[in-house]
Amino acid sequence: MSQPVPAVDKIINWFLPVVPQMRVAVLRTVIYLFVIVDMHLFVRDPIPLSRQPELYSPLMVARLFHLPTPSLTVAVTLYVVLWIGCLVAAANRLPRLAGFVVAAAFTWWTSIGMGYGKVDHDHLALVVALWVLPTAGVIRDRWRNSESSARAGWVLKCIQISVILTYFLSAVTKIRSGDWSLTSWPNSAILMWAIIRRPRGLGQFLMDYPTLLKGMQWMAFLAELTSLVVLWLRGRALLVAAIFWLGFHAFTAAILYIHFAPTLVCWLAFAPLERFAPWVRRVRARRRQRTGRRSAGQPLPVRGDEPVDQPR
Repeated sequence: MSQPVPAVDKIINWFLPVVPQMRVAVLRTVIYLFVIVDMHLFVRDPIPLSRQPELYSPLMVARLFHLPTPSLTVAVTLYVVLWIGCLVAAANRLPRLAGFVVAAAFTWWTSIGMGYGKVDHDHLALVVALWVLPTAGVIRDRWRNSESSARAGWVLKCIQISVILTYFLSAVTKIRSGDWSLTSWPNSAILMWAIIRRPRGLGQFLMDYPTLLKGMQWMAFLAELTSLVVLWLRGRALLVAAIFWLGFHAFTAAILYIHFAPTLVCWLAFAPLERFAPWVRRVRARRRQRTGRRSAGQPLPVRGDEPVDQPR
């Protein structure tokens, strides 16, 4: 009979699961390339905002580290550092040095962009990901690595927790805003107010159905409040949860034009990304084989009307 696993070991194994290192290598490339996209599409205003230092209200992170009031020189320097650092880190080169430089620069960049008004909580998981990815260290052969490690598992677990906390802490904030009442926010007219502020997309067609809008608020609130359960799901149950949240964000984007793209990218920490690189190699091998047959003048075997690489 197998010995029962002590509770402490179960906790350690949960925080430090052994997962393929290739999963981190692929995620690292995707995350760093997305940061470049984020700088130009989402948090894109630190450079123009730095021309108005009198309007700047530093966030807590800026106050804790005594970051100076943003200037044009600071913003442009961060922009250049992020471009270079992200390209180096995306290639899985100098993972610790480039990774920590990008993490610090992007944290400062976002604190500037959000120091002039609304703080977007959709960047929580992305910032956490940038700080923990460098701890995975050097991954040899990168997208061809077949080894597994607890260090890679810890990185992914941290990102997964931050993704789910994005939703759970949102529910806690909703409760706080209603004087700790569980019914105040979902019974309010907040969604109607948001649609009036953004009278575009599908939201304008829902304004005549206040009961439906209130039902949607309850669904969103309960989903966020119970989101911690996702951290213990596996297999198909996890896939269903991921599809639900992807659909949730798609619907939110359709009615309110709110995208949550940084959080959605970090959902890849739940995915078996180690299967992606072998799939790409198989596709490339089939293309090379097909091209080689054409150049050699050999006919391709066919099944029906479609050419295939191997006859069945």
